[in-house]
Amino acid sequence: MAAVAVPSPVPAAAPTETQKKNRIQVSNTKKPLFFYVNLAKRYIQQHDEVELSALGMAITTVVTISEILKNNGLATEKKVLTSTVGMKDENKGRVVQKAKIEIVLGKSEKFDSLMTTAVTAATTPATTAATTPATTAATTATTVFSSSPSYPSLHLWLKLKLIMSLLSLT
Repeated sequence: MAAVAVPSPVPAAAPTETQKKNRIQVSNTKKPLFFYVNLAKRYIQQHDEVELSALGMAITTVVTISEILKNNGLATEKKVLTSTVGMKDENKGRVVQKAKIEIVLGKSEKFDSLMTTAVTAATTPATTAATTPATTAATTATTVFSSSPSYPSLHLWLKLKLIMSLLSLT
């Protein structure tokens, strides 16, 4: 009987590019936009950066998430990569090229103070002090932003932010 060589067990590989703990693979059909925005905030809090990636039609969702975080002062853009990926089409059985984007966002300098302000504003009960249009708009904007809104609420929030900025100019 011939001796058979048995390979020794190989130790588990270190985390690779596909196993990153701060990567979010975005779909434009599975979860709402603000699910990903809030998840990205949490990843930035935990890891100081987040990598958003998407294929095909979900690319616009990744760009929107990135812009929301940047425009609110929560993140800065570190890297944007675009490429194409060959994927097998299940219906036709052939390889088709799909566009891919990867955006890496880092924690902004104001991130911690903005998140603290948002949490404080959301948990502080309303007072009976005199309210001005500016404080009413600020309270409404905070409420709308912190409650995982859908697209119509996002537009409302942007309008309220514009009103707040106009009120602060006078």
